[in-house]
Formats: sequence, structure tokens, C-alpha cells
Amino acid sequence: MTDLDLRTTLLTAERVQDWLLTDGLRILLTIVLALVVRWLLHRLIARVVRTMTDRTSTRHDDTDASRAGRIWAQATGQARARHQQRMATLGSLLRSVVTFVVGLIATLTVMDLVGIPLGPLLASAGVGGVALGFGAQSLVKDFLSGIFMILEDQYGVGDVVDTGEAIGTVEEVSLRVTRLRDADGVTWYVRNGEVLRIGNLSQHRATAIVDVPIAYDEDVARVTEVLREAGERMLADPSWEGRLLDAPTVAGVESITGPTMTIRVLAETSPGAKVEVQRELRQRLKSALDGAGVKAPPVGPFGYGGFGGATGGTK
Repeated sequence: MTDLDLRTTLLTAERVQDWLLTDGLRILLTIVLALVVRWLLHRLIARVVRTMTDRTSTRHDDTDASRAGRIWAQATGQARARHQQRMATLGSLLRSVVTFVVGLIATLTVMDLVGIPLGPLLASAGVGGVALGFGAQSLVKDFLSGIFMILEDQYGVGDVVDTGEAIGTVEEVSLRVTRLRDADGVTWYVRNGEVLRIGNLSQHRATAIVDVPIAYDEDVARVTEVLREAGERMLADPSWEGRLLDAPTVAGVESITGPTMTIRVLAETSPGAKVEVQRELRQRLKSALDGAGVKAPPVGPFGYGGFGGATGGTK
């Protein structure tokens, strides 16, 4: 090896050593710092998610041991599971966002240390971002709507919802679309950004409404007492525990039409049991009125009035 080759080799080795001790060390520290920051933020997110989940569990575990407390705990058990699932989803989303942001900052820092000019790159990224923003406005809108939908727990898998365009049971929820199946078996894919209002028919509790027609000349106070006792007997029936949440309430006279007086009865039920509670309550009220000798409305021009007209509602 000649003296020139030796000097070139030594010069190259010195340059590599200098680079390793300056820019190379900075790059290494940047990568290590990015990994540490990512780990710390992931730990913080996991702790926040765990704290929120434990707080919800404690609140439900502290429910009183009375019958009303047990029924309410049963009715809100699904909401508790959905809250835990929602927090896990948000935690995963936040971890992904943190990883992307920290990784992007670390990459740009390393490129700057290596000597790659960031000005043209950032300018190109800005122009591309504007173009992508105009072309993907609906996509961004769908994702943002999906994030807030999950955060606010507007609905979840298994809920029956009215999105305005379709009514059905939620089968899948993602950040971009929600999949529903209606009563005819048709599968609907609804973009989250296109949903302007949501009617959830399965959240928290439902109200069964039974309208009872009786003769106009009946004693309202006596009929009210008969209906109230029939509702309390149904509440005391163990087979309806968890479905009938509270004793049915006799709201009073709903309407008077000719010889017919209609009395409304309200019953709080679990969301999935509204129809069956409504049917059973209608049957029990009819039997109680027959046993008490309460007269039905007289026969009209279109036939017998009878007991048990009903409507239903959800809240």
C-alpha cells in the first residue's frame, strides 16, 4: 500500500469516526429518545384506559343490593361491557396516533441530521396534503365522525338503531362505516360521516305503553287501583325480574271519545323485553278488569270496543 493510499484510508476512517461521534451519536440519541417517548406515552394511555375502566367497574359494583338495584345492575351490565370495549378501542387508536406522530418527528429529525434538505420535501408534502384534503374530505369526515361516535357511545354492536336511511341491528362498527341488518335481512353499510342523527332503540331502558279502554261511566279511582295492583303482581313475579324494571305506573285518563274512556299504563323494561312485557301486561290488565267487573266500552258501529289497545315507546 502506498503512502497516498494509507493517508486516504486514515482520512476516511477519521471522517467516519468524527461522524459517528457527532451526527451518528445524535441520530442514535434521536432514535432512542423517540422509542422512550413512545413507550412512556403508551404507558400513560394504558394507565388512563385502565383507570377509566376500573372506575366504571367500581361504580357498577357499588350498586345497592335491593331488588331495584339488582334489576338496574342487570339492565346496565351490557352498557358496562360496551364502555370497556369503547375504552379499549380508544386506547388502541391513541397508541396508533402516538406511534405515527413520534415516528414522523424522529424521521424528519434524522433526515435533517443526515443532510437531506427538508424544505422541498415539506413543501411537496404540504401541496400533496392540500390536494388529498380536497379529494378525501368525505373520508376524513367519516373517520372523525367514527371517533366521536365511539367516544360518546352513541351505539354499539347489538343495538337496534334508526340512522335515518336505515333501521336495523348493528352488526359491526368501524371508524369509517357501520354495518346494519334490517328486519328483512338486508345488510346496510352506512358511512359514519353521512349520519346526521341516530335513534337508539336499545340503550339503557325502554317504556312499554298500554292504553286500556273502559266504559265512560266507570269509576276512574277504582279502575286505577285495579290496574295498579295488577302491575304490582306482575312486578312480584320472579319470572319477570330483569325484564320489568319497576312497577307499572297508571298515568291516568289519556283520552275520552264518546262512550269510551282510555287509561294509559306505563312500564319501564329492559330494552330487549319491551314487546313481551307489553303483551304480558296487557293480558294481566285485561284479566284484572274482568275479575273486578269493570265494563268495557259499549259496542260501536264498527264492532266491540274491548280492552287492551296498546302503543309502545322507547327512551
